[in-house]
Amino acid sequence: MHTLSAAQTPADMARAFIADPANWSGETGIPARVLQHLGYSAAVMAIAALLALPLGLWVGHTQRGRFAVVALAGMLRAVPTLGVITLAALAIGLGVLPAIIALVLLAIPPILASTAAGIADVDPAVVDASRAMGMTERQVLLRTEIPLAAPVIGSGLRSALLQVVATVPVIAILPLGGLGRFVIDGLQQNDYGQVFVGAAVVALLALALDLAAAALLRLLERRTRGTA
Repeated sequence: MHTLSAAQTPADMARAFIADPANWSGETGIPARVLQHLGYSAAVMAIAALLALPLGLWVGHTQRGRFAVVALAGMLRAVPTLGVITLAALAIGLGVLPAIIALVLLAIPPILASTAAGIADVDPAVVDASRAMGMTERQVLLRTEIPLAAPVIGSGLRSALLQVVATVPVIAILPLGGLGRFVIDGLQQNDYGQVFVGAAVVALLALALDLAAAALLRLLERRTRGTA
């Protein structure tokens, strides 16, 4: 256990934590915690996308239930993630499932709302032209609406990814792995250097993924303009 003294600031403790080779190897090292964090995030994003994308595509294409989708997205945004984790853990026990449930509920609203809006906002003239060419409704959706709405859909996925990556540390209270372990364990041990490193790595990871997603979105937008 570390105690904070006037001679040892949190920055000093963080440097010592980073300089310790033991914190860079094994199941509790920084690389392993980053991989755990990414694993949780990827699982949550995959489940949320599987749930939200089909519904958003259907709503956007048919123009049915759009008000209900907006209302649902708004309600889910208001749900506190920590509260859902706590209630789910009490109901089904500790483990990864309560964390997945809470984080999926966090990720669904931006994906659902952006997908429905992106498809619905495709130029009706382009959609009508596709139908006039003899395309089925499925072909209109897959060949016309989705490619044109891809940047908007991608922005929703980007927003969801950023929220999930930034919130995954909360699941360390269950307890689970990931970068949140550094924060929770550091607070329990009065090791503020460990807390600082954990928070900093989460921030850097979120920033790196957001920049990568932004670059991918710019590429999608250029391709969309090129094929429009």
